[in-house]
Amino acid sequence: MPSPQVPLPLAVTGDGRSIGVLPRMANRHGLVTGATGTGKTVTLRVLAEQFSNAGIPVLIADIKGDLSGLAFPGSPEPRITERAAALGLVDFTFAGVPVVFWDAFGEHGHPVRTTVSEIGPLLLARILALNETQTGVLTAVFAIADDAGLLLLDLKDLRSVLAHVTEHAAEYRARYGTLATSSLGAIQRSLLALEQEGGEVLFGEPALRIDDLMRVTPDGRGTVSVLSAERLMKAPRLYSTLLLYILSELYETLPEVGDLERPRLVVVFEEAHLLFDDAPGVLLERIEQVVRLIRSKGVGVWFVTQNPLDIPETVLGQLGNRVQHALRAYTPKDQRAVRAAAETFRSNPALDVVSAITELGVGEALVSVLDAVGTPTPVERARVLPPKSRLAPLSPEERDAVIRASPVAGVYEAVCDRASAYEVLAARVPAPAPEPAPKPSPRPPQPPPTSGRRRTAAGRDPSEVIGTFAESAARGIGSQLGRQLVRGLLGSLGGRR
Repeated sequence: MPSPQVPLPLAVTGDGRSIGVLPRMANRHGLVTGATGTGKTVTLRVLAEQFSNAGIPVLIADIKGDLSGLAFPGSPEPRITERAAALGLVDFTFAGVPVVFWDAFGEHGHPVRTTVSEIGPLLLARILALNETQTGVLTAVFAIADDAGLLLLDLKDLRSVLAHVTEHAAEYRARYGTLATSSLGAIQRSLLALEQEGGEVLFGEPALRIDDLMRVTPDGRGTVSVLSAERLMKAPRLYSTLLLYILSELYETLPEVGDLERPRLVVVFEEAHLLFDDAPGVLLERIEQVVRLIRSKGVGVWFVTQNPLDIPETVLGQLGNRVQHALRAYTPKDQRAVRAAAETFRSNPALDVVSAITELGVGEALVSVLDAVGTPTPVERARVLPPKSRLAPLSPEERDAVIRASPVAGVYEAVCDRASAYEVLAARVPAPAPEPAPKPSPRPPQPPPTSGRRRTAAGRDPSEVIGTFAESAARGIGSQLGRQLVRGLLGSLGGRR
């Protein structure tokens, strides 16, 4: 395993000097930018390979379906061997890295699920494209469910609670504020649209365990978790929110560790602009907080997009390692973007950065990394190393073989549908057995139910069902969460496992 004091090779300058990322600086975050077809994907491959060989697990989204080859060694193709020779790589050998495939739809990898309760109202509102008023109502619905101990595991649970709140909105007004029927209806319609897109597969159990993204093999290599995102990218909000949820879970779950010799995990956000497009101000502020603070949890975040200006300035300023591939400058707007991108680097008197950005060839980049004390190095023009893994995607048979041999094979495939809000509100869960009492006291006669209160199929009022379940769920939630429900910066449950 490479020493944390030795940079992980990434590129070679024109005079033969190696440029690389220090393992202990990989959690200071990074940025890979460039126009389509300039070599960003190859750079991601090389980064993933180097991090894995240094014992650093990686989570990377495969939005084009061409990263599966990371699992197998490459072959001596002319373009690879010629580049290796041109860069003076005398000991270049082909090798794959340990890979675990994931897929929110369960088609090309292990299913990735979370529960509605865990993802929280803020991120769910983004998936559903709710406005500010509707988001406020959804937050109140979550609070009602949390206070009553109603588990929101999948979308049918949320629909049931929404239906209940719609019927009893007047009763909840004093504590939770006005819950407009129009907003509740809009949320329900958005849920229907999400289901028609296939988004319901994301919600349920077993939910993804963060530890399964942070595996290190017995020989010390970090596992590369490849999230299949070709189909997911057809619903950009779902894609970006899933990655934000994972980032939120890492932040809320992992303990503070400070600056480690190497990160516990590196998360790579492809098409990073989708994280910020149309995001409300409160969400942007919280993303900036998570990116700023998650470094101390031992997690590095690397953003990949076409132009640095796709990233908000408050986030961009935290990305210490930079790799800039070529940008086009066909219009005045493009030229302004090139100048702005050049200004994000630490200057190098020997290099005209503005001109270089438009002159870079495929596989060339402007590179600036953090040195041993965390200071960005002057930007340099360099050629990215060739990848050692296979460039071509795996065949379906090869991918299936990797999935079957995975350390999490069989863990997430079967859906578990335990008793939750849907079953409780439908009165399908019996009331808990009463505690035995030595001397039961007589109860006064109970008045009959009023005609204005709806009875469930079991003859109980929904509010009574909630009260009964809250008592029994207190013990269940105590064993499941180990503490009171607490929602973190992005509205997901913190410290839940």
